[in-house]
Amino acid sequence: MTHSYLLAAYLAASVLFIGSLGGLSSQETARRGNLFGIIGMVLAIGVTALDPQIQRWQLIAGAVIVGGVIGAVLAKRVVMTAMPQLVALLHSFVGLAAVLVGISSFLHGTGHSATIAEQVVHLTEVWAGVAIGAITFTGSVIAWAKLRGSLSGRPTLLPGRHALNLMGVIAVSGAGIAMTLGSSGVVTAAAPLALPLLLGITVVAGLLGLHLVLGIGGADMPVVVSLLNSYSGWAAAAAGFMLNNDLLIVTGALVGSSGAILSHIMCQAMNRSIWNVVFGGFGTGKAKGGPAIAIEGDVTPIETDDLVDLLSDAKSVIIVPGYGMAVARAQHPVERFTSILRSRGLTVRYAIHPVAGRLPGHMNVLLAEAGVPYDIVMEMDEINEDFPKTDVVLVIGANDIVNPSAQTDPNSPIAGMPVLEAWKAKTVVVLKRGMGSGYAGIENPLFVGENTRMLFGDARDTMEKVVTALG
Repeated sequence: MTHSYLLAAYLAASVLFIGSLGGLSSQETARRGNLFGIIGMVLAIGVTALDPQIQRWQLIAGAVIVGGVIGAVLAKRVVMTAMPQLVALLHSFVGLAAVLVGISSFLHGTGHSATIAEQVVHLTEVWAGVAIGAITFTGSVIAWAKLRGSLSGRPTLLPGRHALNLMGVIAVSGAGIAMTLGSSGVVTAAAPLALPLLLGITVVAGLLGLHLVLGIGGADMPVVVSLLNSYSGWAAAAAGFMLNNDLLIVTGALVGSSGAILSHIMCQAMNRSIWNVVFGGFGTGKAKGGPAIAIEGDVTPIETDDLVDLLSDAKSVIIVPGYGMAVARAQHPVERFTSILRSRGLTVRYAIHPVAGRLPGHMNVLLAEAGVPYDIVMEMDEINEDFPKTDVVLVIGANDIVNPSAQTDPNSPIAGMPVLEAWKAKTVVVLKRGMGSGYAGIENPLFVGENTRMLFGDARDTMEKVVTALG
């Protein structure tokens, strides 16, 4: 395959990847977006294997087959509740790949004909790519462990953590500059230290990734997963520069920029900056302006039959799903519940908070899997003003995203965070296993509200009983 045909194929694959991102922007076009992405990736791998510079295409074929089998098995076995940790783990693979590509690229060099300026540029790409990849790798592993429950969701805050992070960045940058000057021949005395410096960069950057994600609380994990997605994209782009592969550069830039934009959107949904997420240690429970308002009152329980009676008099219902619905795998009985109510003429809609669940779009995927119509799944900004006009709000396994403390308590850790204003409805029914706080560890005054009823039990079992009673 000639170079011009290769570039044309790479351009076509890049267009398909851009179309894939565009398709994934809405539920209605998500299938088409996935198809574009699959076609683009098959095209990219195929033309790369046919590149005249590739002398052992059999190795690529073997890697694709083995990796494809492993990926297919993982995708088949993973349950939706485990999807966030799987995504975090996949990000770690991208980071590790960038580290290995960087070290390999350094060992092979740029060739004897390269000028000093070209060598400096290449070596800068190498150490920067290795550093980003190492941070992505270790940070993603910690995120995976936290989401899986192997590590506590509470942040681990070391004394002087910001100084430690700054020292790590300075050490990585200094070692990278020294490695570049030494290996390029600008400072010959540093040449023998080039490889040890690169390995040192790998270690320090890896420790920096560990420290950064360990210091982030569980409530920020959706943003962390999105941010790590961005890191993995930039790591892939850096690998593309090292390999002089235009398609890898474009693809990495697409992933990196889209991940950064999504992280920004999610931070806006929590009324926080990205710097506050990365360095703030949210989840410590320490208020800045004083103690949070004490929650007083008793919960009012409700039984399944009482809920059915309540729904018989309702005209409009909003369902607020949360991670508890995912854990209970209750999306299918919830969909049947929705179908019954709609067949009886009730207006039923879903309210989705941008950080509901532990992965961006987690609730949307669950509802799509159960066959919930796309047109009744609404984002927070679209539906928040409708709560006062709603007869019944059903909160299924959600907590922090419906916490009125965000608006009423200036000392709450989530003060100022936009939330779903479920408490403004005529009646709120909350499905929970018990009275435990949410992932952020914050108490919720909604549970003791005058118009709130608590329906305790496993969400799947409870919804199946409600469906049976309605049927």
